[in-house]
Amino acid sequence: MKLVTIDDVRSAAERIRPFVVRTPLLPARWGNPDRPLWIKPENLQPIGAFKVRGAFNAVAAVRDTAADVVAYSSGNHAQAVAYAAATFGIRAHIVMPKETPNVKVQATRDLGARVELSEAGGREMLAAEILAQTDGVLIPPFDHPDVIAGQGTIGIEIAEDLPSVRTVLVPVSGGGLASGIGTSIRALCPNAEIIGVEPELAADTAQSLREGRRVDWSIEDRNRTVADGLRSQPSELTFAHLQHVLDGMITVSESEIRSATRELIYRARLVAEPSGAVALAAYRQNATPPGQTVVVLSGGNVEPRILQEILAEPAPA
Repeated sequence: MKLVTIDDVRSAAERIRPFVVRTPLLPARWGNPDRPLWIKPENLQPIGAFKVRGAFNAVAAVRDTAADVVAYSSGNHAQAVAYAAATFGIRAHIVMPKETPNVKVQATRDLGARVELSEAGGREMLAAEILAQTDGVLIPPFDHPDVIAGQGTIGIEIAEDLPSVRTVLVPVSGGGLASGIGTSIRALCPNAEIIGVEPELAADTAQSLREGRRVDWSIEDRNRTVADGLRSQPSELTFAHLQHVLDGMITVSESEIRSATRELIYRARLVAEPSGAVALAAYRQNATPPGQTVVVLSGGNVEPRILQEILAEPAPA
């Protein structure tokens, strides 16, 4: 299987430069002294999540030939494709599971996309039906080289801003983010470790990497986690990348995720959705080696009700 290369990521960086924010690396002075902590805040992107990078790279590649694009997503990729399509004057048709937080559904509609809601586990089938009706182009959330390359631009920025990075902690769901960042860091910072992070309640990738094959967790099991953006499973393409670029996986509990979400708000003044806070939760386990550590805050599109519940719990000491 052909994997994305650092040259693909560099090309993506040039293509998407006018449309995305080059997010800073923020020093977190309250981190452990032997593992200086840096935060990569992708919640500062125009749609509130890293997904805008891959979406713009993939949509830009078809902008001259397609009048319609179709995507399926639990939220952030949906908004990203809708935003990219609107920028290029292309119609967007988005399928979202019915359990998707309403804040993400409404944000996608506000960007001009046609949104259809699917039953749990049925979003890909419905997207295929819409694809046939529109004769459009499918922009999947992670299972595409252009999407992976776009997400990998985060890794280029980390390498440029912190060449001495020792560990990069990255959320894992469908695997596009970790595949892209891992490709860049592996090429530009070969001494750094790339660690994927999953909720314990959706730890299919950790099990798959242990067994050397993709294993399937039911959608009902994966839907238990509060980290709604981390309920997907890797494809053959992303799993091949993850096997190549990841040095390990860390799983985090629901209480650790919620605590990290509060910590980012109170300590860093950054709003993170639970999915975006898992990397900090993993950092707090003190399981990574000494040295400069980057946690990727992947997004901040949190359902207000969930945020209120999390903030009602005790603040970090």
